[in-house]
Amino acid sequence: MNADKDGVSSGAMNENTFPVCKLDTIIQFCRTDLLNAQEAKQFSKSDITPNPKPDVVQRLYMRLLQVVYGYKPECLYMMPLSENVPYPTLHEGVTPIMNLYLRMCQFLPHCHVYDFSLNDLLSPKLKQTINILSGIMNFMRFRNHRAEHTAAHQHNFRADMDRLQSCTKGIMEAEKKIEKLMTIPPEQQAEARELDRALSELNATTVHESQEVNTINLQIAEWKTQIAEKTQSLSQKKLDVATLKEDIVKLKSQIVESPEELKSEMKRMKENVKAIKLSKEHADEKLVELQINLQAVMQGKAEIQLTYKLLQDLQASMNKTNQRQEEIQNLAAVYEKQQKELKAVSTEEGQLKRALAMKLDKESKQHIRRQKKKEMKDQHFQSIVGQYDRVHLKREEVVEQIQQINSDTEQFKAKMQNLKDICNQDTDKAQALYDHVITMLDQFHKRIENYVVEESADIHKMKSNF
Repeated sequence: MNADKDGVSSGAMNENTFPVCKLDTIIQFCRTDLLNAQEAKQFSKSDITPNPKPDVVQRLYMRLLQVVYGYKPECLYMMPLSENVPYPTLHEGVTPIMNLYLRMCQFLPHCHVYDFSLNDLLSPKLKQTINILSGIMNFMRFRNHRAEHTAAHQHNFRADMDRLQSCTKGIMEAEKKIEKLMTIPPEQQAEARELDRALSELNATTVHESQEVNTINLQIAEWKTQIAEKTQSLSQKKLDVATLKEDIVKLKSQIVESPEELKSEMKRMKENVKAIKLSKEHADEKLVELQINLQAVMQGKAEIQLTYKLLQDLQASMNKTNQRQEEIQNLAAVYEKQQKELKAVSTEEGQLKRALAMKLDKESKQHIRRQKKKEMKDQHFQSIVGQYDRVHLKREEVVEQIQQINSDTEQFKAKMQNLKDICNQDTDKAQALYDHVITMLDQFHKRIENYVVEESADIHKMKSNF
């Protein structure tokens, strides 16, 4: 607890745990914080110095208890109900002093004042009174400071709570919107399930076909390596044949053998050449067959890519149909809103008609009652006619609005019908594309099976030959 630096005497800091203030600051504090307006005007420095007045000091302490604890002055004049006093009238003068003393003995330890006695109420001393009032002033300043601090905390807490409520409300609204967006309408759930099932099947078939294409590509790569090896061996055999021919020419020039041996050697070499030619022709035929198979596989790959593009187009068309369905729902919501507005306009028209009927009844009554006052009646009649004209104009405007709304509803109906026709056409196209894709896939599967059977037969033949 701290007091202001102005009006603080440093001599009492050695005795007390709080600074002792000057008399002027204490009097100013009592006027502003303890006493009411009338008592503050009557309170002066002479009530404290040179000798404090007991009634003034007692009044200050009473106001202090009223400010801090909310005790009313009447509470100090009441006797305890638990005590049986034989002569209560004898205690009427002592009861307020004793109650005030007891309350101050309970309060002043909070102000770090522990030497309070009954003489400080009955015959107060200047120094002791200044010490007590300084402790009270220090406590009250600390109390006001903490009250402001707690009020600021409460204000911040209320603002945080309001912000938390608004945030929770926004979160709940966002969750509701997310749930609404995530849930599929019941009338579209069956269609959505069918579409998901069809897409999953198409994805499974495409994955399976891609795996088959990969296996076919691996087989083609193996066949290419075999063809390369065979061509390499064929070229090596050609080189061997050429070297053998050269060797034969050299040997013919160097060695002279019998004609029978030469004929047998020539026959054997011719047979070897024939066998080499036959193997070369067979390898060329196999190469041609493999090239044809490669072209068929490439065609199948192109067909698969075409089917994948068709599936993408089908997905895009389904997205377009969903968008158009959302537009149809929005148009239906707009149509319902305009129907509500039309109902409101019709109710307003009925109210205007009733008001007009009431005004006409009132006009007839006024015409019967006010026959003598013709001028006033004419003026009133003109005013009613003017109101009727305004109502009639407003009614015509309402009728025009109704006609405009009817025309807009007819246009919206026509647009909805057009959108439904377009959606039906798109669904028919999608179904046709789906059927075409299914037929193409069946044909492709049949081709692949035939191709696998033929290739297995060729492979067995190649194994038997080699």
